Amino acid sequence: MKVDWLIVGAGFTGAVLAERIASQLNQKVLLVDKRNHIGGNAHDYYDEHGVLVHQYGPHIFHTHMKTVWDYLSQFTQWHPYAHHVLAVIDGQQVPLPFNFNTLYQLFPAAYAKSLEQQLLDTFGFGEKTPILKLREQSSGDLKFLADYIYENVFHRYTKKQWNLTPEELGKGVTGRVPIYLSRDNRYFQDPYQGLPQHGYTALFQRLLAHPNIRLLLNTDYHDIAREIECQGLVYTGCIDTFFSYRHGALPYRSLDFKFFHQQGNKQSVATVNYPNDFDYTRITEFKHMTGQRHHGTTWVEEYPQAYQRGKNDPYYPIPQEKHRQLYKKYLADAQLIENKVLFAGRLGDYQYYNMDQAVARALHLFDKQINAIKNSAK
Repeated sequence: MKVDWLIVGAGFTGAVLAERIASQLNQKVLLVDKRNHIGGNAHDYYDEHGVLVHQYGPHIFHTHMKTVWDYLSQFTQWHPYAHHVLAVIDGQQVPLPFNFNTLYQLFPAAYAKSLEQQLLDTFGFGEKTPILKLREQSSGDLKFLADYIYENVFHRYTKKQWNLTPEELGKGVTGRVPIYLSRDNRYFQDPYQGLPQHGYTALFQRLLAHPNIRLLLNTDYHDIAREIECQGLVYTGCIDTFFSYRHGALPYRSLDFKFFHQQGNKQSVATVNYPNDFDYTRITEFKHMTGQRHHGTTWVEEYPQAYQRGKNDPYYPIPQEKHRQLYKKYLADAQLIENKVLFAGRLGDYQYYNMDQAVARALHLFDKQINAIKNSAK
């Protein structure tokens, strides 16, 4: 088979690139994915009870990048939604990220007021302070608070999620849920937040509706690679898999999802985190996010686990410097390939992307490299 472009992976990165190449360059794209659905980890569907659920855990779209929001808005209307998360600490459900409201729920009012003032004097209102920074710079009451938050919010949750301590992870991870010196209970403060009004799968269907795009599901790239002739290849799978693990396997974390259904509602917000109790890290009830009206409700428990090739899926690259150095060996190999292969996405870049970052990466890749490859082929 001959096509202009072969793209491996039908998640955000692959789908956006397929749409751009098909619509802007009028070139033929073959998009393959080994799963039986489009959308990657953002895939959603209606379960047997008629509830719209996210197959791979909650996905809330949020971004500060207007270009990304405007691009996706061509393919969906949005259900406005501000994500609220509670964490179970000392038997209470309190707002997360840890903020002044959390402070007053966990401590006596007079002590909470004193801590609030000390935080404001030290950092200022509205600041987002990573827990490790707070621990390093604090003394006295603030040192007590930093240690309390570290032990009850960050340390045990991180051990469950990553099987590592916060200190062993990159700052990009430990800074994702800072202490927020505010009374804003929203989990994200980005100006653009919401979910596709009819679901992520419907969004991807519109992205891929161009006649220049052909889709092959249940298809492993390695099974068809020799049968496809193309001028360009985009690979969004694991970069170490592409090179048959010649330098060793890159590590990932995986997840196991257990779904449940009942009448009525399960909890007061979409997501409740359990940093200290149980084997799961969080429970998400989907109706809070989607706005769907239904007499029943479906929720999911998330159980972090080690990635085992062939047994589960790789979800999160493990952000440690030694793994980045191993990734760079594969990146060097990629640059030596005679016919250029572009690697992108969480697995291709070995980078912890949010959804908006994956879209921005794809748009940038199209503008800066895909066009260059097209023009050089003329």
